[in-house]
Formats: sequence, C-alpha cells, structure tokens
Amino acid sequence: MAKGFLEVFPTLNIAEPLKELLAMAEVEKVTSARDRSSIRVYMKSTRLIHKQNIYDLERGIKDQLFPDKQITIKIQEKYRLSGQYTPEKLLKMYKDSLLLELKHYSIVEYSMFRKAQIVFEDEGKMVLTVEDTMVNRDKTNELKRVLEKVFNERCGLPVEVAFQYIPPKENDRRKQIELKLEREAQAIYWQNHKDELENVSGGENISQTVAKSDNGEKKTHNSNAAIMDIPMPEAAPWDALMDQAASGNVPGNDETISPVSDGIKPVDAGKTAAAKPQSGGKTEKPQLNKGRKGWGRDKDSGFGEDRKFSVKRSNNPDVLYGRDFEDDFMEIEKIDGEIGEVTLRGQILTCESRELRSGKFILTFDVTDFTDTITAKMFIRPEIFNEVKDMIKTGMFIKIKGVTTIDKFDGELTLGSIVGIKKADDFTTKRMDNSLEKRVELHCHTKMSDMDGVSEVKSIIKRAKKWGMSSIAVTDHGCVQAFPDANHALDKGDTFKILYGVEGYLVDDTKQLVENSKGQTFADTYVVFDIETTGFSPVKNRIIEIGAVKVVDGVITDKFSTFVNPDVPIPFDIEKLTSINDAMVLPYPKIDVILPQFLEFVGDAVLVAHNAGFDVGFIGHYAEALGLPFSPTVLDTVSLARLLLPNLNRFKLDTVAKALNISLENHHRAVDDAGATAEIFAAFVKMLRDRDIEDLDHLNELSTMDAQTIMKLPTNHVIILAKNDLGRINLYRLVSWSHLDYYSRRPRIPKSVLDKYREGLLIGSACEAGELYQALLRGAPDAEIARLVNFYDYLEIQPLGNNAFMLRDEKSTVKTEEDLIEINKKIVDLGTQFGKLVCATCDVHFLDPQDEVYRRIIMAGQGFKDSDDQAPLYLRTTEEMLEEFAYLGPDKAYEVVVTNTRKISDMCEKIAPVRPDKCPPVIPDSDKTLTKICYDRAHEMYGEDLPKIVVDRLERELHSIITNGFAVMYIIAQKLVWKSNEDGYLVGSRGSVGSSFVATMSGITEVNPLSPHYHCPKCRYYDFDSEEVRKFSGMAGCDMPDKKCPVCGTPLEKDGFDIPFETFLGFKGDKEPDIDLNFSGEYQSKAHDYTEVIFGKGQTFRAGTIGTLADKTAFGYVKKYYEERGTRKRNCEINRIVQGCVGVRRTTGQHPGGIIVLPLGEEIYSFTPVQHPANDMTTSTVTTHFDYHSIDHNLLKLDILGHDDPTMIRMLQDLIGLDPVKDIPLDSPEVMSLFQNTSALGITPDDIGGCPLGALGVPEFGTDFAMQMLLDTKPKYFSDLVRIAGLAHGTDVWLGNAQTLIQEGKATIQTAICTRDDIMIYLIGKGVESGLAFTIMESVRKGKGLRDEWIQTMKEHDVPEWYIWSCKLIKYMFPKAHAAAYVMMAYRIAWYKVFYPLAYYAAFFSIRATSFSYELMCMGKERLEYYMAEIRKKGDEASKKEQDTLKDMRIVQEMYARGFDFVPIDLYKAKAHRFQIMGDKLMPALDTIDGLGDKAADAVVDAAARGKFLSKDDFRDRTKDSKTVIDLMDDLNLFGDIPQSNQMSLFDFT
Repeated sequence: MAKGFLEVFPTLNIAEPLKELLAMAEVEKVTSARDRSSIRVYMKSTRLIHKQNIYDLERGIKDQLFPDKQITIKIQEKYRLSGQYTPEKLLKMYKDSLLLELKHYSIVEYSMFRKAQIVFEDEGKMVLTVEDTMVNRDKTNELKRVLEKVFNERCGLPVEVAFQYIPPKENDRRKQIELKLEREAQAIYWQNHKDELENVSGGENISQTVAKSDNGEKKTHNSNAAIMDIPMPEAAPWDALMDQAASGNVPGNDETISPVSDGIKPVDAGKTAAAKPQSGGKTEKPQLNKGRKGWGRDKDSGFGEDRKFSVKRSNNPDVLYGRDFEDDFMEIEKIDGEIGEVTLRGQILTCESRELRSGKFILTFDVTDFTDTITAKMFIRPEIFNEVKDMIKTGMFIKIKGVTTIDKFDGELTLGSIVGIKKADDFTTKRMDNSLEKRVELHCHTKMSDMDGVSEVKSIIKRAKKWGMSSIAVTDHGCVQAFPDANHALDKGDTFKILYGVEGYLVDDTKQLVENSKGQTFADTYVVFDIETTGFSPVKNRIIEIGAVKVVDGVITDKFSTFVNPDVPIPFDIEKLTSINDAMVLPYPKIDVILPQFLEFVGDAVLVAHNAGFDVGFIGHYAEALGLPFSPTVLDTVSLARLLLPNLNRFKLDTVAKALNISLENHHRAVDDAGATAEIFAAFVKMLRDRDIEDLDHLNELSTMDAQTIMKLPTNHVIILAKNDLGRINLYRLVSWSHLDYYSRRPRIPKSVLDKYREGLLIGSACEAGELYQALLRGAPDAEIARLVNFYDYLEIQPLGNNAFMLRDEKSTVKTEEDLIEINKKIVDLGTQFGKLVCATCDVHFLDPQDEVYRRIIMAGQGFKDSDDQAPLYLRTTEEMLEEFAYLGPDKAYEVVVTNTRKISDMCEKIAPVRPDKCPPVIPDSDKTLTKICYDRAHEMYGEDLPKIVVDRLERELHSIITNGFAVMYIIAQKLVWKSNEDGYLVGSRGSVGSSFVATMSGITEVNPLSPHYHCPKCRYYDFDSEEVRKFSGMAGCDMPDKKCPVCGTPLEKDGFDIPFETFLGFKGDKEPDIDLNFSGEYQSKAHDYTEVIFGKGQTFRAGTIGTLADKTAFGYVKKYYEERGTRKRNCEINRIVQGCVGVRRTTGQHPGGIIVLPLGEEIYSFTPVQHPANDMTTSTVTTHFDYHSIDHNLLKLDILGHDDPTMIRMLQDLIGLDPVKDIPLDSPEVMSLFQNTSALGITPDDIGGCPLGALGVPEFGTDFAMQMLLDTKPKYFSDLVRIAGLAHGTDVWLGNAQTLIQEGKATIQTAICTRDDIMIYLIGKGVESGLAFTIMESVRKGKGLRDEWIQTMKEHDVPEWYIWSCKLIKYMFPKAHAAAYVMMAYRIAWYKVFYPLAYYAAFFSIRATSFSYELMCMGKERLEYYMAEIRKKGDEASKKEQDTLKDMRIVQEMYARGFDFVPIDLYKAKAHRFQIMGDKLMPALDTIDGLGDKAADAVVDAAARGKFLSKDDFRDRTKDSKTVIDLMDDLNLFGDIPQSNQMSLFDFT
C-alpha cells in the first residue's frame, strides 16, 4: 500500500517549496540490493518534479539518513498526469528536466536532443530533426529508447519517437568535437598499449600526461579525467604510432624512439643509454615529495666553497633564496594537512619581520595562488636578514619549496623549512581589449554602490584606460559618492572622459487614477472583476477563471463567474494558491469562447479591479489576439487605496479589505475577490463623495501624489547621465531630493520630478529591474510599451548571464536562454521602431570574473539567499561583448556594443564633479573688523605704546590673513567663541590656531604664541627682553617666577608660549587655516544653531561622512560565510579576501563638529548633493552627500567640536563660583606636584592601589600610559607638561623614540622632539633655511620621513644623528598650540581637584565617568575594592565595559582615600545626570543605577516633582520603569518605607 513521501521520510530536511510538492507524492515501495549497496525508492505523483529536485532528494537521503554508509540512492519516479497533458505539452513543461537527465546519462544524446528541431506530426508521434553525422546515426536508437521510456512508462503518455536527418553545418565547434573524438581514440590506444609506450616516452609514466598551459607553466593531469581536453605529448606522434601499430612494429624494452620533425626514427643505443638514468633504464615517476631529508637538492649548486651564510645556493639568476628546484607546483587549495615537502607558486600579499630573543629574525609572508593562501615562515640569521628581506617584496610572483607544518603558536598550516625561492612570471589571466575601436561601458558600479559593488572606482578607470577605452560611466545605486575619487583618478590634462551618472530608483507617479476617463459619474455602471491565471505574463500564460460583479449606482445588479480551460496544465504554485486544478477547468470552454461572453457582460461599463494593470492587461491581450474591440475606462482600487488610505504600508487586497472591515473569504478565487473588490470600491466611492467628488474627471484631478504616497510605490531602476554642468547640477538636485524627501528603504526619484529636471541629462532604461524590461516580462500592452520607450533617451540590453537568475526562478515567465535572447531582440527592435539608440552594457559590479567572491560574501552577509549564484557582472572587453551579442548578427552587435555606446559618450561633455573655485562666505568689512578687534585687545593688554614685537607680529599676521582672504574665517570663529563665552562656556582651541597671535587678540584662543613675557594689568608695563625673561625662551610664561610691576607694584601677569605663526599658515602665509574649536558638549548644538544666525537659514550644512566596511567587519563577514558552508579557511586566506571587501560603503554619517558654509547667492547643488545622515528621515539634520574632504577646497568648513573639559569647567564654576580664567593660576606648586607624587592629595600610593601620582582623572595625564611618561620625564614646569601632551598625542614619537633617547641620556624632555614646532624652531636655530625647515617639519609630522638631500643638509648644519633618527621614526606629530590649549584646561581641572575635591569629584563623575555604578561604587570602600580585585583577576579577558568600570573605580577609590563618601540616593532630591554636594558628601545621579537610562532617569525626576510616590506600583506607573530596575532599586533600599501597593488592608489601621 502506498504511503505519503513525507510519511516515509519524516525526518528528511527539505526546502519548503519542494516539501509542498512532495506532499502530493506517494512512495509505492522501497527496495534494497542484497549487499545493501543501493536503495531504490519507487515514487508516484500527480505533479511533475524536476530532475534536479530528484537528484537533490537522492543526495539528501544519502547525506542525512545514511551519512556514514557507502550506499547509492535511486528514486524511480512515475507520474499520473491530468487530462490537460498531451505529449507536446509535456515536452514543453518537462524539456529542461529531460535535458538535465540526458546530460547526466550521456553527453552525446544530450547534445543531440538539445540541438534537435522537434515537431509533433500527430499527438502520438514526435519527430526529431538532427544533423546527419556518424555519431548521431549511431546514437539515435538509444535516444529513442530513453525518450519513449520517459513518455510512456514514467509519464503515461505513449509516444513514438522518429528521426529526420539534415546535412551537418560546418563550423569550428564541430572540428573541435571531431578532434576530441580523435583524442579519445588516441587515449584508448595509449591506455591499451601502456607498457609498450613507456619505452616510447623514455620510461615516463603514461598514466600522467603533461600539457602546457597558456602561460607556459607545466600542469600534471590524470589522463582519464582530462582525456577530452588535453593534447597528447609530442613524444609519440599519433600518425607514426598508428603506422607502427598497424605493422605490428611497436618498440620493445630494448629499443626506443625519438621524436623528430619527420616522424619517429631509431636512436643510437649508446646515446640512449647515456641519456637514461642508470637505475634500471627508467626515469623515476613524478610523485609528491614526502619531506625526506635531502630531497629536492640541486645537484649542481654552484654557490662557491663558503656555504655557511649564503643567501643563494645556485647560479640560476631566478633563484632568490636557497637552492634551485624544478618540481611541478601544486595548487595551495589542494594542500591537505601536513603532507611534507611541496612546491608552490603564488604572489606575495604581505611581508612582516621581527627579531627573536635568540638574535635571529623571523620573516613571515603570505603567498596566494588565488585558489587559497598560505603563510610562509623563515628563520633567518642576522648576517643575511637584510639581504633576504630586500629580495622578498610584496606583490612579486614566486615559486617556493618548503615543508607544510602546523604552526605551534596559532595552529595554522604554514610553509616552513624553506628549501628555495625563485622568481616566477605573473600567471594571472590578463584580459586585454584588442579591438581597433573600443566600446564604452555606460553602467558601472563601484564600492560606493551601497554594499553592492566591490571595485574601487580608481581601479575601474585605470582598467578602462589600460584597455584603450575613451570613457566610462560611473552609475552607483542611488548615490554619487564615488564622483570625487573618480575625478582624482585622472591627471591634469588627461583626455580620458568620465561620464557621471547614477542608477536611480524611479517611481512612476505620472499615471492617472483613471485611465481613459470619459467623465462618468459614480452613478453609472461599473464592472468590478478579477481573474486567475497560470502566471504573470499575458503573452506566455493563460486565464483560468473570470469573476465579475456589475454595480449600478452603488448597487450590485448582476454577476459573471466562469472557469476557462487554459489548454495547458495548471502549474503547481498556481494550484496551491488558487485551489484550481486541471480537473476543474477541463469541462469549460477556452478563452476564445469565454472572452466574448465576458466583454458582452461588460458592455460600456467602467472596469474596476485591484491592481487593474494585471487583470486588464490579460483581457486586453486576448481581446487583441481574438480581434475583439477593447478600450475601456479603467479604475484601479490600489491607486484609490493609496489616495484614501495613506496610513497603510501595503495595499494588497487582503490588507485593504481588513482596513475597511470587509470580509475576504476564498482569497485568490476570482469571483470572491471580485465581490470583495466591489465592496472596497463602494466604500471608496462613499469616501470620495464625502470630498464632493462625483465623477471620474474630478477624481483624476487628485492624481498628483504626495511624498508619503511616492515612498510606498514600487521602484524601477533608471540610468541618469549628466551631459554637461547643468545636467550635473540637476543630477545633484535629483539625488538630494531622493534622499531628503522620498527616501524609504532606498532613495526614490519621482518620474514627474525627473522629467521636470531632465535638461542636461541622458536617461537610459537600465537593467532587468528597469520599467521597460519589466513591462516586456509581464507582456504589457503595446501602448504602455510605447509610452515607456518614448520616455528614455536610449535603451539598454545586457549579457544573458546577467539575467540568468530568472531561469532559476520557477515563478518567472522566462524559462530558457532563448527567452532572454528574445527579450533583448525585442528591445533592439523597439529602438529601431522608435528611433532610440540601443546600447549593450555590462552592469559592472566587479572588475574581473574571479572578483565575484567579494560580492558573494558581502551579499551573504546581508542575508541574500542567492548570494552564491553570482551573475557575471564583470567589466567585459569589446571582443567579449561582441561575442556575447553575436546572436544579433555582426552588424547589429557592433552597433549596440560599440557604435551606440560611443555616441552616448560623445553626447556628454568632459566635466568635473566638484567645482574647482574657492567660494568662501562673505562678511562685510571683516578685514577692518578683525584689525580693530586685535588692536583694541592689544592696547588693552600692553598699553597705548605697543611693544615692537606685538606690532610686528600683528602686522605680519594680519597682512597674510587679509591678503589671502582669511579674515572672514577669523571673524566667524570670533563670533562663535564670544557667543559661547557670553553664555558662560569657555572654548578650547584645537590644532595650530593657537600659533596665531591674531587668534589670541581676537579672542579665538587663550594661547598666547608670543615668547614668555610679563605685563602689568594696571599700568600696562611689559617685559619681553630682560635677561631674566630670556632664560625662559622656548618655555611658557607661567614657568617664570612671580614678580611685581616695577612701576606700580601690581603683581605682573605671566604670558606667552613661544610658538611661531608659520606653524599655522606657513612661511608664505597662504596655507589654508584650519580653525578647530572645542566647545562644551552641552553647548555644541547651540553653537551649530548660531552659525545659522550668522549666515542665514539654509546656508549651513553638517559635514557628511561615508562609513565603509572596515577590516574587522569584513573579516567577520568572510569567516562567517565559510563557516556557514562548512569550509575552514586559514586566516591568511580570509585576510586576502577581506582586502577585496573593505571600503565598500555601508552607511553615511556626519562629522562630529564640521559645518559647511554656503555663500549667499550660491546653490548647494552646484557643489554637492545633500541628505540626512544615515538616511534618517526622523532628523532635521542635513549633511553633504559627498564626504566633506571632497569639497573643503571650495566651501568653508568650520570645526565646532564638543568636548568634556569646557563642560567640566562650567560645572565647577557653577559649584564654586570662581572665574576659571582669572581666579585659577597656572603656576600652582600644589597642582604641579600631582604630576610628581600624591602629597597634594594627602594620601600615599598605597591608599590608591599603588598609583604613585595624583594625576588620576586629570585630562591628558590620567591614563597609565600618560602617568608612565610623567614618571619617565619628571616634569618640573608647565611647559614640560605641554611637551608631554605633545608626545602623548603623537604617533611613534614617544615609545621607541623619545623615551629611548631620554633613557639613554641623549635627550631630555626639553630637547627631545615633542611637538611639530620643535623641529622647525630647532632647525632654524641650527642655521637651516626657514622655508626648508618648515618643509621638513611638515613632512615629518605627516609621517613621510626625510629625503636624502634633507638629511645631508641637516648634517651639514651639525644636527646630531639621534635627532635625524628620531625624525625618521615619527608618523604623526601634535602642534604645540594644541597641546598648550589642552594642558591649560587640564591644569585648571587639576587645580579644583587639589583645592575643591568634592566639586571636582562631582564634576568628574557627572561628565567624564562612562561606567559609574551606584551598586558597585557607592556601598563603601571595602565593597569597591573587592569588585576592583575581581576585575583585575581577569586581566586581558576583562570586557570593555569592565575595563571602563575599573577606570571609574580608581577615581572612587581615590575619593574614599581622601576621606570623602557618598550619601544614598534620595528619589526626591537626586538629579537625573548630575552628582550633588551634600555637606561633605556626594549624592550620585539617578542614571548611575544599573538599567536606568537617561530617559528613565529624567522620568523619575519629572515624576518626583509632581509629588510623593504612594507606592512602588505608583512609582512604576508614573516613571514607566521596568520591574527589573525597580527590584534593583528596592534591593538598594532606595524606596525606604514606600509600600509595594496603593491598596490598604485592615492591618494598616491596627
């Protein structure tokens, strides 16, 4: 008795679509071979199952149910098909499956069947027309047997198979097949005469044949596996062997033959013996070396007598290291564990080295042959290390011989015991475009294409130029962020042209609500109808049911319902969806009978349908086919739903019905759906009448869509290219609006807006996702096709492989490659019909075929299920594209590939994507205003008679600033700083702006760059030149001793940091100033808003940034990809693939403080598109679409940054009431002692866990790294702290550099290079020309090192070797002015720590503590130190949060040690985010309670302000806090005696 397939195999894991199909299948029996080596499953079904699914089932049963057994599974299927099937229909539906089955069975029969022309002479006779060849005639009987068995026995449709023959076509392919057949015969002969022929080949093993690859490298093939593909060795010419075989004269063991040009001749026995090895007359068989000692050694080393420390042991110039070797290489992916000695070839990807304790060096480099990657490790003596390292260069191709071994440190398989390394040729395939006239690629994606493209735009352009192409288009999905980099890829004067464009997401908002309106009123007759079909295309699919209701003045007056016999079997998916099967439709007439009846029912009524384009499209197609008139007025309830129910996100029939409370039973049955649609229509009519709309003409007036509607419409792809600068600006407009106004999952461009701004643009129809291709797929009416084609300037067709994914989709109307060809041909015909250029494009997403792996991994990381089925979206040469479109004929192929693409390119001018000109904002009389502000402040400080040094510095700076147009930047910064100070917040300067005395005098920075000096605040006395003052040259004014004014006795103010102006604007004064300002984090947003006050609304934008896939994230993507597929890859191979994935755009963002200023009268679209950061439609913030670096050369960028130090200073000022600038000295010995010991805090290091300094929690100096620097340098002066801050912020300035010099006594903290200014000042002091000194400083501070000529100049001026050595190591240097500004803020905060400790700790915990925990830190010192010990025990395994918590714990520990404590949180007094001083204790903020976030803390404060909490339940209701948080607060006893509930019991009164 038969059982359901899923009953027999209940545990089998099957994909859902196949599982549904198998639910209809039964298993009749299961048999097994006697030896249990095979199992046969006999299955029957009413539905055809593709053979690929049968093969997958067989494999699944084997792998899942018998994983450890050597067993074969065979499924024998049989079908009971409906009466709808005939042999001809069966062939149409089952041909792909048959082809696959034949391909598995025999390639010859497969080829015959695939190429045969098949006709049915009658229902029971199938005639195949094949070419009349010997092979075909030989195989016809077998093919006939197979086909008749499938039709008769498997499918129950008897058919007779007959053959007709036509003369064969001569072509190159046939010659290749005949050559393969000849080789097959040759191979059989060789196999049968193996022993004899070993003598012919000089004793070589005939089971191995050696072929030359295209690049000349030898490859070893197994003769059986490669028999159809490889040429036979020249050592045994076929004709000669056949002649000898025919004569019986095959050489024996005692003679040999030698290949010569005119055949095979005997060779002298003496010569033969001399040529042969002596071991039995045969050469050794090639085999894999097993790591035996001595294997692979070159017999003629020729490396001289002293071999001890020689790098090379061969005279071969190709040998780089070790011995020569000639072994055949092995592919890296085939290395399976520790298999001994191997020879590999590959490219070196990375190379690193380090010195070992033993004194030897280890050189580690990754080698890839692009099948896989392996790490090679060499242990090298110091005597030869530099020589070996210089030979091994990243990017070079090598052959390398060594032993595979598992590395004991990282567990990875590596290559060690290196025998030799040789140079190798680049074996990678190099495609070139050899056409005389090159094509132009008009559709190309880069890494900016939203996690889709994986090629750098510069690489794409480089390749196009290398191939000799004249231009290429850049068309990323929805964005244009690759434009600046594309522009930078061209040198000045380069004639190569970049076409700047975008592949946009087009929304058709131009359709009217009512098509073909004739002014009908809602009281007229309407027919609401629905159809069910066998698929989506009216051209290829059939109608199976029509249901309709007639509505007159809102009342249903008649119904129409019938099945339609489609004359084809109903697909399984359709049966599953509609529950309509073949048996139900067979009794009914076909469409030629039903359709006239339906149209008679309709009459002149208005047709109404849900998604009417689909239903009306089918009716219209068949009406045209039958010659029936059909031009109705059509109303779509989907369009009405978008208008009348705008809050819905989806507008499917069931969704709309639910929204209107309309019942929808038997969904996907035409009559029921029509009834529901009629009710929906009636509801919509009522809603329209409520708006005083009574007829269809007035309804059409509402067709204009708002942004919300457009954001819900489906999108199609469109290519937009800029022809000129006007087009570029219009393109930027469209990109901007698509992101700002219409973004929903993707940036949308309304068709109406595109049409309005299409001047200067070329519009192409794009890929298969374009609306034209989609319309052809669904068989849209000719009128709609015409409307679409007329919209575009040119049409696109693409390679068949691009769209082959549709062949894998069972629901697709495209079933064969021929279908794809037909669509492309149709587009070509449309181009001819409508006079549109048709262009063949690649839709490039990666450069070369092998690069698909990067896109595959990125798409898999985003969850795409078909990521492993990558389309061949690579950049093709002209020849490759001509071959691809050969089916169009040579002339038409050349036209679409070359001629038309070049025409499109010629229509586009050579333009730049960003404007080259500088466009600063204008503030009237800014130069005069700046001059006045500076001199007013100078006179205020130094008196009416200004010192010469002040006047000279001001004049020199003002001249540079004003003549170069920088005054406006100073005025802007001055306005922002003054506004912040006026509002009570200090501003710290960043960067080198403190080098400018004008910046000091205008109030932008408090860092005074003049040399240290005294000045009197009362009588304006000053001292710049006394001997006492000069001693502090190069230091800071606050380092000088206190002194009273000799004129009036007032204590003198000490000022000056001795910083040259040239550090800021260069010696010519024309370097672009970069004024960065640190505002309080609390005040930053207000400062941003104030820029709009200065420049006007709409003139400022946040500086945009682009977030790309970083190494770490890409590594995770790659690792996860291979793990999910059960493949283990070595880290070096993962790293190789990672490099192809990094840099792919993930998101956009905003610079933390960057503001771009647009001058009045300019339009932002002239410079850049704009968007919301990360496309967040909930924010009002607008950023530049381009990364701000791309436009900072022509638009002013202000850096208005947020920082904690000004916020702390403000809080401390509020708590204590002192002016931080006037009242806090920068020369306090107590504060200075914090950087030397803990005495000022009144504690010992033991009290705070052994920390020897009091600098914990002091900005710039509170980390262990900074405190170690303090211990090493032992600072005595404020200027020493500035130098230490410079060291701390540099890269490779302290560790391994200044630290070493100080430890060795070669330098001190005063003489070591600490800030960038030090280099210039020092070199000028040594006599180096000032301009050169500045150039050297700039090079060193950017990590570019020293040129040889600079080193020579420095030596000529007695610059010591250690100084030059230090310069070479530096990667980045901090400016002295920046360091000084930071230290001034830090010093003031440190002053509060010494003299107002509770205020300091309150401010620190409120603002700087990132992981403060009330539970862990406020329950006493003992509990705190217990948790600190627990975290320290974990060492490096502690989490990031635990490490941050420990940092805060150390400050709490210090507070406890100084005798201070916390009071418990009072729910009515505590603040949400600020600690408070309560007597001699601190009350923590509410947000220190674990789990109580910022908003929750605010909610508690708000609730407490409204009155006492009646109970914990009341607290929860009013604050909306979670039960978990409330339970924790209860455990911490924060509720006191507040009861659990509001309810009172009798016991409350006793």
